[in-house]
Amino acid sequence: MAVPFWNASTLPPTSVLKYYLYKSTKAVEFYRPIMYLFFLAQGLNFTQIAILEAIYNVTTLVGEIPTGYIGDRVGRRNSLLVGTVIISLTLAGIGLSSSFQALAVLYVCWSAGYNFRSGSEDAWLYDTLTDDRSEGAFANVRGRGESVALAIGAAAAIIGGYLGSIDLSYPWFVASAMTAVGVVVLLTVDEPDTYERADTAELSFRRTLSIVRHTLSQRNIRAFVLYYYVLYAAVTYLVFVFLQPIFETVVLDLGVSQSRVESLLGWFYAAYSLFGAGLSYYTGAIRARLGLRTWFLWLPFIVGGALIGMYFVPVLALPAFLLIRGLSDVTRSFAGQYINDRIGTVGRATVLSAMAMVSGLAVVPFQLGSGIISDAASPLFALAVAGGVLVVGATGVLLWEAPIER
Repeated sequence: MAVPFWNASTLPPTSVLKYYLYKSTKAVEFYRPIMYLFFLAQGLNFTQIAILEAIYNVTTLVGEIPTGYIGDRVGRRNSLLVGTVIISLTLAGIGLSSSFQALAVLYVCWSAGYNFRSGSEDAWLYDTLTDDRSEGAFANVRGRGESVALAIGAAAAIIGGYLGSIDLSYPWFVASAMTAVGVVVLLTVDEPDTYERADTAELSFRRTLSIVRHTLSQRNIRAFVLYYYVLYAAVTYLVFVFLQPIFETVVLDLGVSQSRVESLLGWFYAAYSLFGAGLSYYTGAIRARLGLRTWFLWLPFIVGGALIGMYFVPVLALPAFLLIRGLSDVTRSFAGQYINDRIGTVGRATVLSAMAMVSGLAVVPFQLGSGIISDAASPLFALAVAGGVLVVGATGVLLWEAPIER
């Protein structure tokens, strides 16, 4: 396996530094601490919020492979540029919206923007590292990028919380402006030589679909897709959806005044991001110490157990959210390394987009079901049910076929 071509005493190459800077512009999600409180303030209920999230994922389902194909044909950087512009404009539009119908349209645009970025980002990074025979460092570099982004995102969360206490629309406008900075960064980025040398000029859509089908049929990938992209990714997505209302319920029960909820959410998201940043920074060390197989075998049972436990002891939701956040960022880097190591440059962006598409499809029933359960019972109960599904489902996959080859 190739190793990094720089060490701790030297700066990473310019291409990697630009990647870190681009990741930072993605992380300034000032709206994140107040996102669902904003929707509730517009008169939406939990079912409507779940429908918005489902719309997002259905759009992902429809758009991932076509946008991944575009990334393979016209270049990963160009695909990232289009996606970043769309997202910047969409965030501004959400801040101006006050109806479910308008938000539904904007969620389609938001998902389309991420479609253009999802597969192309990891494909660009992996091929860039391949140029210098350092593709084995993908998980480490991606983890460091997540760490930098989360550290910056922590400050953005605090600011966003305070901005939200003034007006819940302000964080959306500031996030839109900062996302636009990513366009400037991407204009200075080159396509990897590995991509330029690949035979993509004659890459037909039919051939691309054939590559995707072949990849998903491989024994060392199919069980992993079900294990991680279907079960784990879908359940942890719900955690991020219901964090805010659960946090609000827990802190109010602890005696915190309603007027302090938004600002406390900002601080909690900062801690949330910093904890994730700490774990992500050591992605390479964690991989060397534990290995991908051990990590993935234990992961769903730890997360599922935490979700079930916090239903019975609600105050445990706060440390459980921190734990799940930290684990998720590291896991995403490990999953990217595992899949990238088993596919070629030609069609890489489309295959990675297909993984996101599978995850987007799987999360839809989870979202709709959790929204209905939350309105009928509570968000805490909905997450406990999701945790049970994760534990049972992961056990079933392990009995069927090992998701990580030895």
